[in-house]
Amino acid sequence: MKRKGLLSLGAMLAMLVMLSSCATTREYPPLDTVDSLDLDRYLGSWYEIARYQHRFEKNLVGAKADYSLRDDGRIQVVNSGIKGDLEGKVTSVKAIAWRPDEHFPGRLKVRFFGLFPSDYLVFGLDEEYQWALVGSDDRDFLWFLSRTPEVSDDTLDTMKAIAVAQGYDMEQLFLVPQKER
Repeated sequence: MKRKGLLSLGAMLAMLVMLSSCATTREYPPLDTVDSLDLDRYLGSWYEIARYQHRFEKNLVGAKADYSLRDDGRIQVVNSGIKGDLEGKVTSVKAIAWRPDEHFPGRLKVRFFGLFPSDYLVFGLDEEYQWALVGSDDRDFLWFLSRTPEVSDDTLDTMKAIAVAQGYDMEQLFLVPQKER
């Protein structure tokens, strides 16, 4: 009898834990990434216009990404930013990116420091390759990128609308102070 009671109590506790985790964890469908991504056109410099803040970028402003083609066909990534304020010291980190499946052109992988790969999902891109939206399926990462350090209010509104339609919360969006460099 005691054993049956303990099993029932254990089952109830397990169920409560599962239900509470369901209440706090949001599940999203995969991002609807772009149908076409010409990597040659995507190469070059991109300024961060806005992003979700993370510990690895928290104190950086003037953030920028430079993409170039490597001899092995993968993409060399150099992310840089300015510590503290726009007059601070520039810091940078290198990574490698690639497209693991040609059937999903907007779903890339990126690897920093030789560690495990992370998603780099392009889910917004204008026809002229002047701005892009990059994120992750879990909606924990978001970057608004532009070829220029500033975008018009209309472009920013368009980018926000696309992000919101994909399940992103604009309350978390950090507008990155920028300058030409």
